[in-house]
Amino acid sequence: MSGVAVVGVGMHPWGKWGRSFVEYGVHAARAALADAEIPWTDVDLVVGGETVRNGYAGYVAGSTFAQALGWNGARIATSYAACATGAQAIDTARARILAGLSDVALVVGADTTPKGFLAPNAGERWDDPDWLRFRLLGMTNPAYFALYARRRMDLYGATSEDFARVKVKNARHGLENPNARYRKEVSVEDVLSSAVVSDPLHLLDICATSDGAAAVVLTSTDYAKRLGIAAPVRVSAVSTVTPTFPNTVIDMPLLATDSSAVTGSPARTFKESIGDAAYEEAGIGPDDVDVAEVYDLSTALELDWIEDLGLCKRGEAEVLLRAGETTIGGRIPVNPSGGLACFGEAVPAQAIAQVCELVWQLRGQATGRQVEGAKVGISANQGLFGHGSAVVLSV
Repeated sequence: MSGVAVVGVGMHPWGKWGRSFVEYGVHAARAALADAEIPWTDVDLVVGGETVRNGYAGYVAGSTFAQALGWNGARIATSYAACATGAQAIDTARARILAGLSDVALVVGADTTPKGFLAPNAGERWDDPDWLRFRLLGMTNPAYFALYARRRMDLYGATSEDFARVKVKNARHGLENPNARYRKEVSVEDVLSSAVVSDPLHLLDICATSDGAAAVVLTSTDYAKRLGIAAPVRVSAVSTVTPTFPNTVIDMPLLATDSSAVTGSPARTFKESIGDAAYEEAGIGPDDVDVAEVYDLSTALELDWIEDLGLCKRGEAEVLLRAGETTIGGRIPVNPSGGLACFGEAVPAQAIAQVCELVWQLRGQATGRQVEGAKVGISANQGLFGHGSAVVLSV
């Protein structure tokens, strides 16, 4: 059975450019099409990543980018899953290709973010847990990032120096990434001397909000071979799982956990289940992974994801970090792109950007940050309200 291949990738550099997200998305889309050497007129499906901050629902839809690129009769779809939007959009395109309903799919995510930390839109919505955490707890994103960080300190003995080391590593990785917003080396001392935003996290522990875009072109593997690509990068799995009952770990914006008094403790947490589902679908395990792109909203969260993906046992992420095993040249390089530490959040684009980086890594095209011999890569992030997000790519 034919699978699905990524034949083209493209990005618009991350930053604060002050222009329309449509401009960014078109730039990324054209770059991906040029990379694939496929004309826009051959695209028969466009999936757009939605952002709810740029007008009414549907504005950042497949139709927005299809119109901007020039109507060509393609079918369209729109995905919104908060930070997991890109993975959901890729899964939508992949499903239609596997069903034989599409030959060439273009997936685009782009965003223009407001200044400062992300917050809910105005208005009272008492059934919206994201709004409730701000209204009832004053719980901004950095505040709950800090709760996760404090949990690592209490459970595993993590230190502020450990969190700073994550930033140092990712800043070094991002130096040679032309799409990264921040390309400057920092030291542990730089991180620890930056302002405390929400104890124990400093300003340099927390990712920024950014403008940016990413796009991928997907085809069947048979179609890719007809294009002359003998060994295309394959989409081996996409995980978009939701939590299962009971969910016994507080995971914002949820304000409480399920009781396990009757059911017993679950076999895995929600975030662990995201990676497990991807591994099962791909027919691999964590030991097969050569490179990972994970969702480092804060430095401490990167350490959580390393364990959630099974790349080490619980409480051992700091051990890997201190030994240099998560840097390029180590046993399991994490965020060779520089991660959100170097990019910042551009919500509909970031899961797609992770896939772009993994494609460059598996092709051997990540100049200046290449993970040598990478054959299998995994991405991971999470959208609010129980949206899982992981993509496994392989060559």
